[in-house]
Amino acid sequence: MTTGAKASTEAVRQQNNGLVLKALRRDGPLAHTDISALTGLSSATVSAITGMLEKGSLIERREVASAGGRGRPRVLFARRADAAHVIAVRISSHAVQYSLADFRGTMIDRIEEARDQGPASARQFLEGFTSALNRLIARSRLPASAISIVSISSKGLADREGARLSWSPVFGYEPLDFEAALQGFGEARVHLFNESLLVTHALATRLEKTRGTPLASLATLSLGHSIGLGVALRDRHGELDVRAPNFGHMLHADDGKLCRCGAYGCIEASAGFYGILRMAFEVPPDTIPAQFVPLAEMEKIAGRARQGHRASQYAFRQAGLALGEGLSRLLSLAEETMPIAITGPGTRFMDLLQRGIDEGLKQSLHVKVRGAPEILIITEEETLVFEGHVDRALTKIEQGLGG
Repeated sequence: MTTGAKASTEAVRQQNNGLVLKALRRDGPLAHTDISALTGLSSATVSAITGMLEKGSLIERREVASAGGRGRPRVLFARRADAAHVIAVRISSHAVQYSLADFRGTMIDRIEEARDQGPASARQFLEGFTSALNRLIARSRLPASAISIVSISSKGLADREGARLSWSPVFGYEPLDFEAALQGFGEARVHLFNESLLVTHALATRLEKTRGTPLASLATLSLGHSIGLGVALRDRHGELDVRAPNFGHMLHADDGKLCRCGAYGCIEASAGFYGILRMAFEVPPDTIPAQFVPLAEMEKIAGRARQGHRASQYAFRQAGLALGEGLSRLLSLAEETMPIAITGPGTRFMDLLQRGIDEGLKQSLHVKVRGAPEILIITEEETLVFEGHVDRALTKIEQGLGG
């Protein structure tokens, strides 16, 4: 057999191994026939793969008594929980959350630390970051070698290849190089994502499973201290390609509203929590944005708006208008009316934002001709971030195992 043919055979085998491991993660434990039906692989191929994966201690089998206790026991295959581990880290404006998951995708431990709202350098943050990772591992009594991937997410501009955060709401233009900071952290690979990309990935996966049909496209809009967007479009190979365009910092209006990025007129400068607070209290639009607005403070502003306070009502309406006009431009570029899922802590103020969002969307020719998009309100953003981390990390691990 030629070298090229061997490489092709190996690639097919690796792909088939990944299909079986993925099916067991998303739908397991599974019987032999179930694996074959879900993956489209022949019975003989499934038998060969499960035998190899079991020998490699990646999966395990157990016998379950048949219905009524008659006949031969049913053999079910499942992933071995201890075959690999993933650490998922979510960096937000107010906290850093460190979660440890096993090879089945189950969270087995979590540490959450409030982020100091005072000034801190990137070096100080990364020192605390590595210290928290070591505490998480020590608490779980695992060696560092047991961690296959450290997956990190934040709002901002993420260099996914180099695991380097170029700009973030927390540290501004001071970069954070996670790959360099974790060089001594065992053999774990380091991945960095924009948070909205992970939310979109996880939600698309969940919707496809619950609806039973492939999604053509999906957008997720995150409302909170920052404004984030994720977009999933199906590529020519039939796979969903997920991206996180810099939506919150797209120019919205030349209105002198100062954004945390230092520019004026960004969508976030109107629609982020600090933008709503600034407008509700009628302070100058070029006032330096608050680093962090507690949710309790936003609830007070919303309560005043619901009681008829005009400045507070106007602040939420203008925020909704900025979001709606931004989404209308997105739909025009996408050339299709994709469903839009709205997530994040800002979803609790949708009754105040909805009027402006609708007004902004209706200004779009795309919406006038093709109709308004389906809007989904998803309140479990934190869970989706974790699911996105784990699904992407375990998929990477699966692609490298069993070969």
